[in-house]
Amino acid sequence: MLAQQRQAAILERVRAAGGVRVSELVAEFGVSDMTIRRDLESLAERGLLAKVHGGATTMRSGSTDEPGFAAKSIRQRSEKSAIASRAADLVSPGIAVALSAGTTTAELAQRLVDMPNLTVVTNSIPVADIFYRSGRPDQTVVLTGGVRTPSDALVGPVAVAAIRSLHLDALFLGVHGMSERAGYTTPNLMEADTNRALVDAAERLIVLADSTKWGTVGISSIAALDEAHVVVTDGALPDAAKAALTEHVEELILVEVDR
Repeated sequence: MLAQQRQAAILERVRAAGGVRVSELVAEFGVSDMTIRRDLESLAERGLLAKVHGGATTMRSGSTDEPGFAAKSIRQRSEKSAIASRAADLVSPGIAVALSAGTTTAELAQRLVDMPNLTVVTNSIPVADIFYRSGRPDQTVVLTGGVRTPSDALVGPVAVAAIRSLHLDALFLGVHGMSERAGYTTPNLMEADTNRALVDAAERLIVLADSTKWGTVGISSIAALDEAHVVVTDGALPDAAKAALTEHVEELILVEVDR
């Protein structure tokens, strides 16, 4: 197992249990005590967990905490891959779609690079780069301008002005968190404004969010739960969350995760 894969598995274990001991991880992964301690140090340096004596615990984030794109990329990788694969089935050739910033939408972009006659609008630098590198001549990719955030989104008045002139068939929205009270949220105030402009420009809103996003609330709401036409998430979603989303959303899609 590569170090990156092991660290992703460790992070999932910590998030699921709330904490873990070094000795448990040594036994589980069959590596040395020093290797596990280096893994925990690496994860702690990226703000993904808190090191404690003999192990690690989860790190509770505030409503304005915004992890970088690289830090978010190692979280729930299997879930994001499954969600993106299912979301790609909702796209057909010849339509105009928006992909918001986020690691799950970047996974979706990887699955759309071979879609013919597609128009993509995005405020995500990584998403635009994925399409740029594919170089497909029958695709049109529009990258909004704006101010760059820690999650590599372009936000602010320039981005909003560009988006407001557009009419899109669908928006695939990645979110920081979702809850029944706050809806779909972000920790960045300017990103919320930009995402709301994307919501207004699209005929359909499709939210891509793994199950760990439920109950997380960023400082600013993008949209209420019932504004989404479709939510694509994984089957680990709590029963209460399933009930709330089923009540408020036209279609809730639960994907199976291949581990």
